[in-house]
Amino acid sequence: MSFWKSMKVIEPSQSNQRRKIFGLNPNIFFLGLVSFLTDVSSEMIFTLLPLFLANVLGAAPIIIGFVEGVAESTASLLKLASGWLSDKLGKRKALAFIGYALSTLAKPLMLIANSWGLILGVRFADRFGKGIRTAPRDALVADSVPANERGKGFGFHRAMDTAGAALGLVLAAAVVAFLQKGNMELVPGTYRWLVLLGIVPAVMALFVFLFIHEFKRESNSKAGTTSEATCSADVGGSIVGFDKRYWIFLAVIFLFTLGNSSDAFLVLRAQNLGNSVLYILLMLILFNAVYAAVSMPAGILSDRLGRKRVIVLGWALYAVTYLGMALASESWQIWLLFALYGVYYGLAEGVARAMVADLVSAERCGTAYGIFHGIVGVTLLPASIIAGWLWQSVSPAAPFYFGAGLALLAMFGFLAFIRE
Repeated sequence: MSFWKSMKVIEPSQSNQRRKIFGLNPNIFFLGLVSFLTDVSSEMIFTLLPLFLANVLGAAPIIIGFVEGVAESTASLLKLASGWLSDKLGKRKALAFIGYALSTLAKPLMLIANSWGLILGVRFADRFGKGIRTAPRDALVADSVPANERGKGFGFHRAMDTAGAALGLVLAAAVVAFLQKGNMELVPGTYRWLVLLGIVPAVMALFVFLFIHEFKRESNSKAGTTSEATCSADVGGSIVGFDKRYWIFLAVIFLFTLGNSSDAFLVLRAQNLGNSVLYILLMLILFNAVYAAVSMPAGILSDRLGRKRVIVLGWALYAVTYLGMALASESWQIWLLFALYGVYYGLAEGVARAMVADLVSAERCGTAYGIFHGIVGVTLLPASIIAGWLWQSVSPAAPFYFGAGLALLAMFGFLAFIRE
């Protein structure tokens, strides 16, 4: 079976006849497997990148924030185009595959990276691929499940994504433990081994696309039912084709993201409080294990109780976590905070994506995800630059006070202005 033959469109009635895997639509399972393998790769290669920049290349915190912010924000503009294009062409799968393939091709270039400028280029290429794939992939997830199981579908996808991250970190920790010999800082040879090993699962992920199919999306007249291959109908007044609730939701997401700088600063904060490279990896494994464990139950809970309550709870825990990061004075405290950070991610990430599909019509689902991811990505640039400046100019705790404050404001805005 060729990749292109596997691109055939599946009718909603046909999708119901496909044998489920662990009670899930096969698309959900295999998209989860793609994300699982991709995150094994990405965590091995990019998680310790802030330490490579700081320990090996001597880059300042503001440069690290700039590299991460530019890579995420610039590439995120593509999410706007790719989401719209997936709606226009009706080809979610092809765009997602191209995005994953581009990221895979970029990763080997880390073997020759010897300056922060070159690393910026590699990170941009990797995020360029993510910019192409993310909105079409999320729209394909939404197309593949009935509306009353959307939280479960996104929860499973987030759980698989994060389980892959946890495994990638376990493998990275094993490499570091074997090669670093207790060295507190990352050394170049260790990092290059991580890159070499991390390329393998990224290539494997591309072959999983053979088992993923397009779904024919139903017309807007049937949106809001529990049939497959549809987002929800727009409800209430609309602005440029979208429900006003969608734009209010994006405004609150923008406010929250402005204080949600790159996780590179969490890694730097852990090292700042005296944790070795190996300990930092173990903390990240804990974070991802908790994230994976919470994601699917949180999605199911949001199907029953509503997205709003689950997201607000997640943001409240984020504010507590960032406040704890600012106040922490002992390395052991970071372990608890990384676990709590995993609970926040599990509660909020997948559920927020499910809520996007709740607020828009089937015909514009890809575009809606493109705008959503684009706003989040573009806002990461000022968020990360602000965090880097606060770290250098005020204190390592300052970015976390700032993030906690904006999270609380966003939480209250969500409660006050968004209805389900």
